[in-house]
Amino acid sequence: MKTIVIDPVTRIEGHSKITIHLDDAGRVTDTQFHVTQLRGFEKFCEGRPFYEMPSITERICGICPISHLLTSAKACEAIMCVRVPPTAVKLRQIMHCGQVIQSHALSFFHLSSPDLLLGFDSDPARRNIMGVIEAHPQLAKDGIALRRFGQNSIEGLAGERIHPSWTVPGGVNAPLVAAHRDRILAALPEAKAITQRTLSLYKSIVDRFSEEIEYFGNQPTMYAGLIDGSGNLELYDGHLRFIDAAGNVVVDRMETEDFEQYVGEATVPHSFLKAPYFKQAGYPDGVFRVGPLARLNIVARCGTELADAEFTEYHQRYGKVAQSSFHYHHARLIEILHCIERMERLLQDPAILGRHVRAHAGVNALEGIGMSEAPRGTLIHHYKVNEDGAITWANLIIATGNNNLAIGRSINQVSRHFVDGNRLQDGMLNRVQAVLRAYDPCLSCSTHATGQYPVEIRLVDADGAVLDSVRN
Repeated sequence: MKTIVIDPVTRIEGHSKITIHLDDAGRVTDTQFHVTQLRGFEKFCEGRPFYEMPSITERICGICPISHLLTSAKACEAIMCVRVPPTAVKLRQIMHCGQVIQSHALSFFHLSSPDLLLGFDSDPARRNIMGVIEAHPQLAKDGIALRRFGQNSIEGLAGERIHPSWTVPGGVNAPLVAAHRDRILAALPEAKAITQRTLSLYKSIVDRFSEEIEYFGNQPTMYAGLIDGSGNLELYDGHLRFIDAAGNVVVDRMETEDFEQYVGEATVPHSFLKAPYFKQAGYPDGVFRVGPLARLNIVARCGTELADAEFTEYHQRYGKVAQSSFHYHHARLIEILHCIERMERLLQDPAILGRHVRAHAGVNALEGIGMSEAPRGTLIHHYKVNEDGAITWANLIIATGNNNLAIGRSINQVSRHFVDGNRLQDGMLNRVQAVLRAYDPCLSCSTHATGQYPVEIRLVDADGAVLDSVRN
């Protein structure tokens, strides 16, 4: 038996490797997706006051800190048993939209566009953001401008672009200033124009990738995400919905505090990434996907005019339920457009400058759960505290973790179709990595294995042969 190891996987956030096992004929027999770093935030948060958790957990990630900040604050508010003032909710929603925009822009323009624009088989020395700048300078500029818009929007609200302290348990710590509102509104038209022309470009090239679409995780799974009261796209606060591969609703309007009835967590021996699963189907069969692809599969519509038009065309192209993980790219662009429209609507509301933006309370419950939609999918923070408000236990269920089982199956499908061990080519292995990029994994966020850590120690001789190994 032979193995191919891709280490490290490139153009993703965090550290991972992929092992591909081949038989003697060079055919793929199995694959493994390894997440090789451990963060352990749950453990070193123990003993901290609960109200510090938003500031601590947002530092899990520099790409999607707002998701952890907001989800943590919501878990703290469940402990406080308070209602966040309506103006503060709207301000949080605007900031969250800004984060989704900048994060999705990073994924599409910087990490995935080299494959889409230069080709999966193009020269690897050129197949990167520098190659995109050379071949498609306007698109590269657009990607930078769109990400800058998202980051500047966060800064205009919170005073800081990364790891802001503005969101606190109970709301936010300062109202929005009119000048900052006007600055964000003034920048919206350019962001909208960039997104619309990028969507047009993507739709003009997507048909070139029919083979990738067929094998990039094009397998039936369940899908999960938040919906609003009308069944539309909801990123900040809503009820969790699960559908099956045919689009039938399996669980509808699940309350946040009931998530443990439906979501279990497993550990795997080759990774520090937990593997959540749908409990009724069991492990490992209870595979579900989250994130942009899943969100557009579970909702009736987006709820904003331009995004809804794109949403309709999207499903006309790909069917009622878009199965291929390749379509994460398209869904990501539609969500950017929706967030821009949503921000515009919220900022034009006169109440957005309201002065009542925070509720105050202490410990009124010994447990709290927060849930929101991070750019990569459903994110859950679950805390337990003592009577003094100190964290006694914490569990983080991260969006990329929710996709772990689906990612593994997608890597296996791509490898079995494209990889030939008898005539290895760069494009084959690039496609194996590209299916992972389609999910836009954030591995810095997601490495929080529970239970017995899957650690293996190997004794290797000077020639690289394994002499002995110990696994806990």
